[in-house]
Amino acid sequence: MARSIDAKCRKCRRAGEKLFLKGDRCFSPKCGIVRRAYAPGVHGKKTTKGSSEYGMQLAEKQKIKRIYGVMERQFRKHFEEVKHKHGTAGDLLIARLEMRLDNVVYKLGLAGSRSQARQLVNHGLIAVNGKKLSIPSYAVKVGDVITVKQSKKEKNYFKNIEQVLKNKKDFPSWISFDMSKMEGKITGTPNKDEIGINVDPQIVVEYYSR
Repeated sequence: MARSIDAKCRKCRRAGEKLFLKGDRCFSPKCGIVRRAYAPGVHGKKTTKGSSEYGMQLAEKQKIKRIYGVMERQFRKHFEEVKHKHGTAGDLLIARLEMRLDNVVYKLGLAGSRSQARQLVNHGLIAVNGKKLSIPSYAVKVGDVITVKQSKKEKNYFKNIEQVLKNKKDFPSWISFDMSKMEGKITGTPNKDEIGINVDPQIVVEYYSR
C-alpha cells in the first residue's frame, strides 16, 4: 500500500488539533488549524454528534498513525511487537514508536518534522553505531549512537542547522546529544509524560482487542 500523500494540514484538521507534521509552519499563522479550525471537506463546518466508542478508538488510532507517519500494516506490526511484553501495552506501543529511528532523528533536531527525518534516513544520511542505516522503522536500543554519516556532514543542509542545534534545549531525557560530533546516544527508554503529544494509546489497545 502506498504511503498517504494527503496534505498534512488536512490531517491535523481532521484530528481537530495540531499534530505538528510540518515543522516550523505549525507554529506560524500559516498553520492549517489556525486558518481553518474545522474538519476538511464540504461538511467540515457542520456540528456532529458524539462518536461511538468504536469511532473514538478508530480516531485515536488514526491520530497516532498520522503523528508518527506510519501506515496501518506497520502500525499493527509495532503493536504485535509489544502486546505480550511486560508492562502496559499502550505505553509500550508509544515507546516503540518513539524509538523508531526516524522519530529519534526528529527528536535530535536533525529534521524539522518526522517526514523530513524519514527522508534523511531513506537517503542514507544517518548512521547507527557507525554504520549507515536506511530503515526508518528500525528500533534503536539503549546504548545506540545515532549520527549524521561522516561523509555527509559537509552538506549545506547540516551546516545550516548547526546554529539551530546549538540553541536546542528540549532534548528528551532518554537521549544525550553531543553537538561537537552531531550525534545522539540513547541513554534510556521514553517516558510517556515527556512525549509531548496528546494521545491515549490504551484506547488503541482496546481497538485491536475487539
